[in-house]
Amino acid sequence: MSRTRHDPDVWSPAQRRGCVRSLSYDYPNGHEVPPHVHHQHQLVYAVQGVMTVSADRGSWIVPANRGVWVPARVEHAIRMSGAVSMRTLYLEPRIAHGLPPECRVVDVPPLLRELILRAVTYGSLDRRVPAQRHLVDLLLDEIRTLPARALHVPRPADPRAARLIEHVERDPTPRRSLDRLASRTGASARTLQRLFRSETGMTVGNWRRQLRLVRSLEALAAGSSVTAAALDAGYRSVSAFVSVFHRTFGETPGRYFRAPAR
Repeated sequence: MSRTRHDPDVWSPAQRRGCVRSLSYDYPNGHEVPPHVHHQHQLVYAVQGVMTVSADRGSWIVPANRGVWVPARVEHAIRMSGAVSMRTLYLEPRIAHGLPPECRVVDVPPLLRELILRAVTYGSLDRRVPAQRHLVDLLLDEIRTLPARALHVPRPADPRAARLIEHVERDPTPRRSLDRLASRTGASARTLQRLFRSETGMTVGNWRRQLRLVRSLEALAAGSSVTAAALDAGYRSVSAFVSVFHRTFGETPGRYFRAPAR
């Protein structure tokens, strides 16, 4: 692993006067950043590879050329699939009015990408410096309008739903019916559907499909073939997986992972 800059939570008071700070990391496949908390809002951008960001209420899959927004004081961990190049911005809450209050995966359009890379070259941006103030304001405007991506696997708090999740995560294939899974959770299938809808906004079936997509994306980033990633994640056929992948990302898995960072 290589790293530039320093962890913002150990920077000196003088360094903290800047309102936007940056980090640049390169991680090997399989590296895990343990659970931690920042006092700043965080925008994590994946230049290369796939990151899975996990927090108390779910996980977010972050493919290359997308980012994840993590509000201040949200404990989270990060797992790398494939070699990951990460660029991170930390924003002081006092300047971050109108920014998302919850974690979310976001598209990173070309202008924001260039702004992130420029901010990394500065290391720290201070609005008291005229030339940097314009860059900070443009960054904030771009972040406020970011379109969110449905790459979230929410985690219900109810222990009965949590038990179902444990079983599905061990085997994401759809061959076991909800009735069969429910018998191991202490709740009926109808109760589990109600819990998932109220706590995640998704049916159990949609939640399981989302998990399979996330698992397949992680496997592809780590070097698995399209066939292996599809079958291991529980898809009935490679063509079904390719169809889902294309609807979600706008291109086939092969093209997506062959393409250079855009």
